[in-house]
Amino acid sequence: MTAPRRSNPPDSRPAGTAAGPSAAIAMRPRAARGGWRASGGVARRAAAYVPGLALCLAVSGGAWAIERVEVALTGRAWIESIVLAILVGTAVRTLWTPSARWGAGVRLSAKQLLELAVVLMGLGLDLDVVLRAGPILLPGIALAVAAAIASGYALARLLGLRHRLAVLVACGNAICGNSAIAAIAPVIGAEADDIASAIAFTAVLGVVVVLLLPLLIAPLALSHYQYGVIAGLTVYAVPQVLAATVPVSAVSAQVGTLVKLVRVLALGPVVIALSVLTARRTRAAGSEARTRLTPLMVARLVPWFIVGFVALAAVRSVAPVPAPVLDLSKTSANVLTVVSMAALGLGVDVRVLKKVSGSVTAAAMGALAVLLAMSVGLAMLVGPR
Repeated sequence: MTAPRRSNPPDSRPAGTAAGPSAAIAMRPRAARGGWRASGGVARRAAAYVPGLALCLAVSGGAWAIERVEVALTGRAWIESIVLAILVGTAVRTLWTPSARWGAGVRLSAKQLLELAVVLMGLGLDLDVVLRAGPILLPGIALAVAAAIASGYALARLLGLRHRLAVLVACGNAICGNSAIAAIAPVIGAEADDIASAIAFTAVLGVVVVLLLPLLIAPLALSHYQYGVIAGLTVYAVPQVLAATVPVSAVSAQVGTLVKLVRVLALGPVVIALSVLTARRTRAAGSEARTRLTPLMVARLVPWFIVGFVALAAVRSVAPVPAPVLDLSKTSANVLTVVSMAALGLGVDVRVLKKVSGSVTAAAMGALAVLLAMSVGLAMLVGPR
């Protein structure tokens, strides 16, 4: 007689739990496992920024080292680290093309770190100094931007540029360089070649303006306030305005930054106007507009760092800020700005000039000359202050 087969005792593990060495892993709650995977993904994404950030810090370190050598040899920094970072970065970019692995960190340094630096600068803004110009400054900026767009477009068309390319060159020159070009291109349906041509030359020309603009101070007998107005109206991008004004004086930097941010705010109305004009143009031609503006798109045309800059400036104007806090914000803003300048330089390849047509070059330089003349006129109208 066969003995009855003994059944295994009931498994004390929860149903569906695997046995063996992997049991402990399998018993982890799914949410926890998902959380660990998510944290691993965050770590990988963060690690992607490391090479580019390290490169920008290395370029910045080289700029600071050169500045120290200048001081040791001549007793002063003739070219400050904020400008040297652009020059060193441009030299590196021209001699070597970084691969994609460097891109994330460089873009972070050029955009988010710079925006944070601009916000911190708001805490050091002396509104009493900036508002010395009275009610004439803001209308003067708006008029200069509008006149620069109109004259730049007319000049570009006169030199034979296509409509869309002429709009990109005029608006990039009058408002904020590459950022304006990138925002306006989809609204007017610009082609990739037009965008590349406008951006390529603007990037290089912006660096040239930063280096040469301070030379106008002596022959035109400009005050630091007047120079800030000219720099804020003439230089393309926010970081370039900082590079052109910070080495001159704090007043120049404050005035230049404020004027430049007002120019950036002009991008919203210009994009809306171009959207309406482009829609009419395409309807008249019997086709559909390529891009329709939504309220969210319009809201995004007001950069968050301008809101932050104004908010901290308002705090400074209504309440006393402790000196240690002001010193910390100033030092942090300076360091972040130099690192951003390095990233800006790493995005400039002077070899692209060979690919830009002579008509684009002439249009951009002519439009810049007109804008510079209007800027000098406004500065003279404002007075020394």
